Amino acid sequence: MTERLGFVSTKLPVPLHLAVALDGTGWHPASWREPQAHPRKLFTAGYWAGLVTEAERGLLDFVTIEDGLGPQSSHFLDPDERTDQIRGRLDAVLIASRVAPLTRHIGLVPTAVVTHTEPFHLSKAIATLDYVSGGRAGLRVQITARPNEAAHFGRRHIPHIGAYDSPDAQEAVTELFDEAADYVEVVRRLWDSWEDDAEIRDAATGRFIDRDKLHYIDFEGRRFSVKGPSVTPRPPQGQPLVTALAHQTVPYRLVARQADVGYVTAYDTVQARAIVAEIRGEQEAARRAEQPLHIFGDLVVFLDHDPAAAEARRVRLDALAGSPYTGDAPVFTGTPAGLADLLQELQTAGLSGFRLRPAVLGHDLLAITRGLVPELQRRGVFRRAYEADTLRGLLGLTRPANRYATAATA
Repeated sequence: MTERLGFVSTKLPVPLHLAVALDGTGWHPASWREPQAHPRKLFTAGYWAGLVTEAERGLLDFVTIEDGLGPQSSHFLDPDERTDQIRGRLDAVLIASRVAPLTRHIGLVPTAVVTHTEPFHLSKAIATLDYVSGGRAGLRVQITARPNEAAHFGRRHIPHIGAYDSPDAQEAVTELFDEAADYVEVVRRLWDSWEDDAEIRDAATGRFIDRDKLHYIDFEGRRFSVKGPSVTPRPPQGQPLVTALAHQTVPYRLVARQADVGYVTAYDTVQARAIVAEIRGEQEAARRAEQPLHIFGDLVVFLDHDPAAAEARRVRLDALAGSPYTGDAPVFTGTPAGLADLLQELQTAGLSGFRLRPAVLGHDLLAITRGLVPELQRRGVFRRAYEADTLRGLLGLTRPANRYATAATA
């Protein structure tokens, strides 16, 4: 996807939401070899703090932080033996908790692979992040169908599914996404298992909590049997943000059933409009049509002062990597103004925001915060100051009622 120029709207501008996906030194596999990448600092707290504070400087709604249960790989389902690309990660939830006190407004949305982890543990970790950040926590739910990652845990066998589009693969992936939907349901119930006023903290009477306001969730499913309640009081947001990436019908269904934000990979407005319609249809089928659900477009971006410079940088990085960059999302190569044109065009298809993946974080993140954001502000479609103190507030989402408190007083 190269730069498009000359998009002109005759309608009043509609504000859009903007997030950035943080992964290593950037989304291009050769990004670590750029002078601005600082790979020697990759596993330091200061590196991640610098990225998130720069994103906050640009008034972005939130950042997502990538994670995984195995080394990165150039293969879709199998490990590789490459030594010329970044391998290894820090834990995304712990990164978010570390940088939370250093920021004031931006949302923090770490990735969690739910296939081999327990919902009770994750609910506690994200609730803690919501407290540490003062109500700015979220969660990006991810599954894994990689047999080598299952082998780290030894509790379940995931067979090699071969071609992703085969019937066996689709059946396996459907099962994993259905499990993920149950997983999120458990997490959400655990967040609600303490009523908002369950903590009394009355030293005079010696009552710290009201036991009647802690609730068993009694979840029974195919994969999980969780009694509850949580050991962590209800998070400041009530329900931290739940997000998920989706490329086709099965993950669209997860987004529609359980997410507050879904990330999709539309290559043009026609495709974007079709994806939005499908997700809205799944949302209605899940009886969630009345609940707000943001749909963000995902794009990898190479941004420079002119399109030729951006293209030359992409070509140079491809040469270092040994092959042209391809990924699961469309790639934009051009200027911040050209990207602003494209975002506004895609927005007309029903997308309420975008999650941008900087090709080289040391270069393209700054091009977003100091180039794209001012351009969008000039067009009247992006904030000039943070208008809320919580992540839900930034996205226009109200604090939800506690399901158990409602049931108890009904």
